[in-house]
Amino acid sequence: MTACVETTLRAAALPMATVRSQVTVPLRFPDGFSTTAEVLTFRGLVDGKEHLLLALGQWEQTLLAHDVPLVRLHSECMTGDVFGSQRCDCGPQLREAVEEIAAAGGFLLYLRQEGRGIGLYSKLDAYALQDTGLDTYDANLALGHGEDERDYTAAAQMLGALGATSIRLLSNNPDKAAQLTALGIDVAEQVPTGVYLSPANHGYLAAKRDRTAHTLELSGADVGHVPPATAGTVPSQDEILSRVDELVPRLRERAEETERLRRLPESTMNELKEAGVFRILAPLELGGYGMGVKTYAEVIRRLARGCASTAWTAGHLIEHVWMLARWPRRVQDEVFANGPAPLAAATSAPVGTARKVPGGFAISGHWSFASGVMHSEWALLAVQSDGVRLQCLVPVAELELLDAWHTAGLRGTGSNDLRAEELFVPEHRAMDWALLSAADNPGSRIHSDPMIHTPMATLLNLVAPAAALGAAEYAVDVFREKMLVRKVQNTIDNRQADSPLAQARFSQAFGLGATARLHWQEALRIVSSSLEHQPSGLTKDERAKYRLSLALSGEAAEEAVRLTVSGSGGSAHRLSHPLQRIQRDVNVLLNHPTLSLDPILEQAGRGLLGLGFTVPSF
Repeated sequence: MTACVETTLRAAALPMATVRSQVTVPLRFPDGFSTTAEVLTFRGLVDGKEHLLLALGQWEQTLLAHDVPLVRLHSECMTGDVFGSQRCDCGPQLREAVEEIAAAGGFLLYLRQEGRGIGLYSKLDAYALQDTGLDTYDANLALGHGEDERDYTAAAQMLGALGATSIRLLSNNPDKAAQLTALGIDVAEQVPTGVYLSPANHGYLAAKRDRTAHTLELSGADVGHVPPATAGTVPSQDEILSRVDELVPRLRERAEETERLRRLPESTMNELKEAGVFRILAPLELGGYGMGVKTYAEVIRRLARGCASTAWTAGHLIEHVWMLARWPRRVQDEVFANGPAPLAAATSAPVGTARKVPGGFAISGHWSFASGVMHSEWALLAVQSDGVRLQCLVPVAELELLDAWHTAGLRGTGSNDLRAEELFVPEHRAMDWALLSAADNPGSRIHSDPMIHTPMATLLNLVAPAAALGAAEYAVDVFREKMLVRKVQNTIDNRQADSPLAQARFSQAFGLGATARLHWQEALRIVSSSLEHQPSGLTKDERAKYRLSLALSGEAAEEAVRLTVSGSGGSAHRLSHPLQRIQRDVNVLLNHPTLSLDPILEQAGRGLLGLGFTVPSF
């Protein structure tokens, strides 16, 4: 006899249950979402189990107004709900249900029916059988259990005790609706949940779809969570770097155009996209390449050998894809809907203000230095709300873009200003910066890529040093080429390279470039080694050495460029000459906070001496 027939026979004589207790419980999920639930317990449940009902949102008003509450019957799943197992979709469904019901007003019934009613140990035994090739239903049958042993009589009792006899059911499972209907609960509407596809649960979801008619659409076009790319579609580090090297000559050809436009030319942006540059830090689950810090830094360095503005812009746009992958699932569904590399600008200077309003925040501010904004769909903006630093994700189209980037160097980055006045930002697109920037961030609960667990500050400090190094290496190459053909006035030499003084100058510039490179490589060694052993971040000693090495790399790069320019004569100051542009770009880079020498030397010294940092963000 099926569960549906059995419940039909019992519906007429369904015993009444009564509320045993009610207590207020504030909820906070790992991705930062929080709400308040009234948790109810019951007497008289037919199966004698300790089921819970979480009343969420304006549930009392909904019942008083005779509206239809939104309800989810959620079967307990310790592996998914507690430990984040990806073999099922229970954890994400629970998280989604709480937010949806809190917004609509209704109930989440947390039913003690582990493993579709067969219990925790038997569920784990079934997992072992699934590993041999059985699907989730055949594994249950092989253990002597039914495909699905859940009975929702107690759920109907709980709803009846609150007078919720007509509901909107949040579920993809038709059996839940059928059983509730047979038990006297009117299911006015069945609302599907999201589809939470992962590499580990595709077969599980497909079995639910094919064998028990769950309303699940698993095609990649509709899911929004792309399975990991196969090995053939993810390039190696060498392949990515080779693609970048091929771009360098064209970046040099467009350097003047880039400065004139004060943004990257569309041809450059198209080539960067085609090379997959913006995908290198995007998680595999989103269709990215899931590469590490060394590849990221090396890409910026090599791009700077062609154009520092391009390296700076691309470096930050790559980094911001990685930042977006740290947000909760709902935001990721939104921003990654059109591909694995959504482009976003980010700025925190100065911090704006945010005022709490129904459903979100009203933000105001005037933000500067929004690098890459001319190519971005989104903007990540820093705001302050009641003493808490937030980052808000806002469509660029909703902001006022101010043409303010008129500078001596890095002109091609288009790092313009943004302004907003009382702009509404939905609550799900505002995140506590402390949570978002930490190793344990919302995205780290979704993606397995180690980089998502890396504290935000690790990458924020890399762009300027890598760009300065690449630009200095380009300058030394240009200097060498010019020396081999240039005739210097007031000397007897046929070319500059024949002069002993010029030879000494070149060797000094070359050596400074090598010094910059060695300091930079040491910084990467420190951070890579640390992340291998302690993904949660650098120790204070490591951070002091890391920041010091990057700062000394920048200083040596700047001096190498200065020597090349001062030894290249008056022609080097023509706007058509690459050396003058490199010098202006590097001068601006060295004024960025990540390379500002004096404060870095002070804080690094304190760290190396064990005195502690006086700047917490160092």
